[in-house]
Amino acid sequence: MAQEYEINELAKEDSWRMFRIIGELVEGFDSLSGVEPAVTIYGSARLKSDDELFAKTEEVARRLGELGFSIISGGGPGIMEAANKGALEAGVASIGLNIELPEEQLCNPYTTKAITFHHFFVRKVMLVKYATAFVMMPGGLGTLDELTEVLTLMQTHKIKPFPVVLFDSKYWNEFLDWLRSHTLARGFVSEEDFDLLRVCDTPDEVVDTVQQWYRKHQIVGRKAVASTNPG
Repeated sequence: MAQEYEINELAKEDSWRMFRIIGELVEGFDSLSGVEPAVTIYGSARLKSDDELFAKTEEVARRLGELGFSIISGGGPGIMEAANKGALEAGVASIGLNIELPEEQLCNPYTTKAITFHHFFVRKVMLVKYATAFVMMPGGLGTLDELTEVLTLMQTHKIKPFPVVLFDSKYWNEFLDWLRSHTLARGFVSEEDFDLLRVCDTPDEVVDTVQQWYRKHQIVGRKAVASTNPG
């Protein structure tokens, strides 16, 4: 059977597809309204459960959950499963935003709320919209895509800035060095684009980074409201 490539086939069914996209957006907004504050955790779907990183991801999610943050993941196996498992242990909303793939990706069993999307870009909107922070665990092309997209959204002021935590300096440092020595050196990005990146090596560092940012900006937000409220 000939391989079908979804985006290349769009012209054949544009009108019908628009309704499906709208339906996915509506379902996402309706289902996820009120989950804030939340932290979205990204990383490889290929990680095995006996890997040390699985346990660290689970701990990060559990401890953030104990502070009252809902946990959002891509809903699949690997890092996503570890994140949802930690959230379930903490007793907070454990949200899995799954995606339909040619090789079926089943939603992991640790979610308390699961949505399966057909379109990647709708899923990406939901992963971003309700997040107070991102935690980027080691991963492959999908994780790099999500990292660079959220930085671009902040760079272009499409979303409010918040910390993007890169977990495991050994994994991320060479990538950051490349960005600085090649991309920044040629003026393709600005130094400020690195300001919201935080490289962490322990769950303690991740939790402290997220908690401090959230506390600071909650206080600033309350002051801003108070200063504009004559009552």
